[in-house]
Amino acid sequence: MKAVSLFEDQILFAATAEDFLESESATMHLHVIKQDSHIVGFFKIDIAYFRDVDFCSENCVGLRTFVIDQKLQGKGIGKQALMALFTYLAKNYSNYQRIYLTVNCKNTVAKRCYETAGFAFTGERYLGGLFGPQEIMYHEI
Repeated sequence: MKAVSLFEDQILFAATAEDFLESESATMHLHVIKQDSHIVGFFKIDIAYFRDVDFCSENCVGLRTFVIDQKLQGKGIGKQALMALFTYLAKNYSNYQRIYLTVNCKNTVAKRCYETAGFAFTGERYLGGLFGPQEIMYHEI
């Protein structure tokens, strides 16, 4: 798990493996992404996302800290993981309607990955981020 790392400029947008592991709570569900039994990334499902942002209702969840190891980026693993996520959510989070995420406006690679995988832009921006405006995206569960 701790072998998963990001490029220095990406840490602003996500988190280190250590920070990720310290963030688990009753409402923050930690997940790993595996390929051939090796951990290649991680993400969080926040079932209390609505408490932090005004665009998400109680019947929706948030995707946070979606990370693919820097050595494996650009190989389609992120897109594959996101597409598998939709099936996983339908089975394990079926009492929720949507999953939301925010992505920094400057993070063009991540925006393209999310959109290609099936997330849609809401057309609104979240301005509460520490590192500038963020696009709001969602996918139906």
